[in-house]
Amino acid sequence: MDMVREVQQELGYVPPEYYELIAKEAGTHRVEVESVISFYAFLSDRKQGKVVLRLCDDIIDRFKGADDVAAAFENELGISMGETTEDGHFTLEWTACIGMSDQAPAALANDTVLTNLTPEKVPGIIAALRKKFDPQDLVSECGDGGNADPLVQAMVQNNILERGEVLLCDCTPEAGLKKTLEKTPQEVIAEIKESGLQGRGGAGFLVGLKWDFTRGAAGENKFILCNADEGEPGTFKDRVLLTERPDLMIEGMTIAAYSTGAETGIIYLRAEYAYLRAFLEEVLNRRRKAGLLGNSISGKEGFNFDIRIQMGAGAYVCGEESSLISSCEGTRGDPADRPPFPAIAGYKVSPTAVNNVESYCCAARIMDKGAVWFENIGTERSCGTKLLSVCGDCERPGVYEVPFGITVAELLKKVGAEDAAAVQIAGPSGQMIDRGQYHRKICFSDLPTGGSIMVFSAQRDLLEVVDAFMEFFIDESCGYCVPCRVGNVLLRQRLERIREGKGVPEDLDYLERLGKSTCRMSRCGLGQTSPNPILSTLKNFRPIYNALVREDRSGLQKSFDVLKAVEDASELTGRRSVIFHAR
Repeated sequence: MDMVREVQQELGYVPPEYYELIAKEAGTHRVEVESVISFYAFLSDRKQGKVVLRLCDDIIDRFKGADDVAAAFENELGISMGETTEDGHFTLEWTACIGMSDQAPAALANDTVLTNLTPEKVPGIIAALRKKFDPQDLVSECGDGGNADPLVQAMVQNNILERGEVLLCDCTPEAGLKKTLEKTPQEVIAEIKESGLQGRGGAGFLVGLKWDFTRGAAGENKFILCNADEGEPGTFKDRVLLTERPDLMIEGMTIAAYSTGAETGIIYLRAEYAYLRAFLEEVLNRRRKAGLLGNSISGKEGFNFDIRIQMGAGAYVCGEESSLISSCEGTRGDPADRPPFPAIAGYKVSPTAVNNVESYCCAARIMDKGAVWFENIGTERSCGTKLLSVCGDCERPGVYEVPFGITVAELLKKVGAEDAAAVQIAGPSGQMIDRGQYHRKICFSDLPTGGSIMVFSAQRDLLEVVDAFMEFFIDESCGYCVPCRVGNVLLRQRLERIREGKGVPEDLDYLERLGKSTCRMSRCGLGQTSPNPILSTLKNFRPIYNALVREDRSGLQKSFDVLKAVEDASELTGRRSVIFHAR
């Protein structure tokens, strides 16, 4: 995968004549090279422009005017989405969520982030790019915090609107690591277990238990992987931590390495956050010079640990830990069958602990302040604080660090959306709730979330939202298993039939049966949650569906278009069907 990325960076694409050479150098087969290129959205076997403009097409961006921005780009460049200008200067295409939902519409110009776009800004953007074809020249003013760092220089705003007492507060650098090295690895794991820290990616598996499994698993080499691939639409809180708390994250990874016996760590950084890579590399280099990475860390004889960054290439499914591991190994991000779980046989078939950015930051703070301190924040079964990325129809979109147990109503008051008609909890893979459920709490035992909170007003067509989510899952499926590959397509087709007014009540039963079957039979977390947009809205917004379906007593299928069915025959015979056109 790294070879493919480098070739594309140099040539603008990966020519087919390079496949054999790359395969030979990687010690694999040509078909493996082809599969990698076809799998990742940011890789291409077709020549791309000097500047690739990728407009975010998630539902938040659409509602903020992304379609109008796209039309302006098409008009200015004289091409359609998915095309490259004849002079080879520009490629224009849609892409999935780029982690900028709090400042939508947004886009990537190569690796440079463009935020708060409007159609009026487009001519100036293209004119500026035509001068030097350097997207970085578009950044006239940097965002807040680490976005102004000389190695970042991004117009991105962090939009930190509430700082809690765990992650975004002031804390003593390396205090957690220092106290860690005064304990045995077993004592560190016991402390993390006692704290009740659950993984912040959404699944909520106990971090201490995962580290314990990794330490106890057979294998000479053990690995610590950091999942910095937050691809869930509406999520951007890890982007803020990577910018503002990189040392805390790496400190947490180092603590994990000490407790498990790992000597190698990998930060899997999503391609959409490539603009942060040089900054993070510098943080790693600074820590090496300070003796916080490398051999004998902080003078602890025998404690050797270092970290490298692995770039992703645009694939939502790589947020699933076994897919992420496959990608780190340089192949397609295909999910793996489990068991064995990564803690037993993960990266390079070795014991591997995979946690996300927020989880490692929490671990470092626990080792500094203690398990009891952390356990006393939040609820009895959901300890600590949670970073929430809030976007959509609200007055104050941004990042909020709140204790677990906050109600949806309390959160909506903070963000300025008390009249919201619907809230999507945990992104498309989560659930959409109505006003009657705003008393519910954000915690693992009630409304769990990796961090994405989307707010929708009464002016929004909620089934348009559902359709967009289903389109996203269809595009992002790895295609390995039939329930996910086919089931999601059938679900969306039936949903579209209903939205067009061609549905019957039986279609709602069909959606429910197929949705549950897809969840139950799919191989990985993507397919197991992809029907949720339909299932949760069927449950919580049933009147919307009921209003669109009608009993058909004629005995004919409402969805059957007889004129379309005879279209091919009419074309072949050169005449229209007299019978059906007469009707």
